Amino acid sequence: MLEPSAQNPNYLIPPLSPLPPSPPPPPPLEPSPPSSTPTKHNHLFSLLSKRPSLRVTSEFDSDSRIFFHKVSCKLFDNLAKLKLSFVNNSKREISDPQLALTSKYLSIHYDPEEQNALIKSSFDVGPMLHFNAAHDVKAQQGEVAMVANLADPSYAVEVSSPVPYVGLPKATIRFPMGEVTLEEREEEEVAKTLSINGILKGPILNGVCAAHYKDEELKLRYSYKDGAMSLS
Repeated sequence: MLEPSAQNPNYLIPPLSPLPPSPPPPPPLEPSPPSSTPTKHNHLFSLLSKRPSLRVTSEFDSDSRIFFHKVSCKLFDNLAKLKLSFVNNSKREISDPQLALTSKYLSIHYDPEEQNALIKSSFDVGPMLHFNAAHDVKAQQGEVAMVANLADPSYAVEVSSPVPYVGLPKATIRFPMGEVTLEEREEEEVAKTLSINGILKGPILNGVCAAHYKDEELKLRYSYKDGAMSLS
């Protein structure tokens, strides 16, 4: 009987090497410090809870013997200003009260005696466009205007229209020497026509000459002034 041959060493399973030790776990992350930037809610709460400071001014007119008083305060971290003005005479009577709330884009002027408010708004529409609006609450009338500044700040074009709309808008061209206005004019028993009004000013002979043209009437004025005399 034949003895089994010796096994081929190429078929032997090599001994398993021990596994490397696992790396230690990373240290725990330290909690980040709380942010010092206030949230929108906290910022709004601080604006509402901050007590505004008052400013009081008084002026006395010795001729009429009356006092002019003004009380004002800034609100919402100087975003708006509230002002109250009134007159106090020698009999301690209060008259002509005026209340105004003004901000960068909106202003409201209220007259308690007339029970009327004048609302004005003004803001930029673009780099060269500016919008203006005014409204009289009691009269139910107002005006809207759009101003376009040209490349040179001394040149501008303004288009304005009354509210409610009653006709064509008024156009005004401004330049360094004056301005020209084109608007619609309505007269009795005459159809609507376009009228041109303008003002021109310029230096002439060490003085200033001004020409005013309005309602088909031209007025000229010359003003001269030096260190010793003035002539107009």
